[in-house]
Amino acid sequence: MASHALIACAAGVVHLMLLGSLGIFIAEWKVQGPIIKALIGPISPNRFGMEILIYGFILGLIGSIHSQIRAQGDALRAAELQRQLAAAQLTALQMQLEPHFLFNTLNAITTLVELGRQQQAAKMLGHLNVILKRTLERETPEKIPLSQELEMVENYMAIEQVRFADRLHVNIKVDPGALHSLVPCFLLQPIVENAIRHGIANCEGDGTVEATARREGNRLRICIRDSGPGKTAPTPGNGIGLRNTRERLSYFYPREHSLQAGTAKAGGFEVAIDIPYESAG
Repeated sequence: MASHALIACAAGVVHLMLLGSLGIFIAEWKVQGPIIKALIGPISPNRFGMEILIYGFILGLIGSIHSQIRAQGDALRAAELQRQLAAAQLTALQMQLEPHFLFNTLNAITTLVELGRQQQAAKMLGHLNVILKRTLERETPEKIPLSQELEMVENYMAIEQVRFADRLHVNIKVDPGALHSLVPCFLLQPIVENAIRHGIANCEGDGTVEATARREGNRLRICIRDSGPGKTAPTPGNGIGLRNTRERLSYFYPREHSLQAGTAKAGGFEVAIDIPYESAG
């Protein structure tokens, strides 16, 4: 404040003296008398006070612009940091999900080998190879066309059908208009895994997993339902599958998605997802 006060006084005096010097060079403003009188003539308490006010106004304007620029820079840095943190969190969720699936599949293959079902174990390894190859080809986080996501689900279903033999039936119904929609990678597999693990595995006889997807205007609706007991399904929000799905949907579609999980009217357990439709191009 003291520095600016001194600068304001000096600037005011210099400015007024410059105004006074005009009387020396401009004929219409010709001042009679000594040059020093012409230079200090404009200096008066009122005009000097006005100079101080003008300096304060300019200083305040510059300070306001500087503050806005700094605030915008801070906001951009904060947004970039938030994006990096969100991406890191999503990557961590993906890393948590895929080993979970891999562990369960390898455990099933081990069981088949122990039971002497080598041919079925080899078939299961083939499907697992397709899934792992597709997973390693992409970077996370990203979205993929629904058709590719369904391909991974079908390979996973094939793995489970080997394990359950004739007990597991799969029914996939997809609207052709929804096939090119973008969805978060590994969106459906953990839900299907829950349906088999907590639904079909608890059925005394055969069980069915049904997956449907359709486009309704600018929305994409996906539903996974099993014919299991329903009450044995995990509570919505619990378990790695549903928890990861909820968190990834929140990342990709903040306040623009819904995920409902509960006992279906026709029996069994149902997970319904509603997200914005995005074309894969």
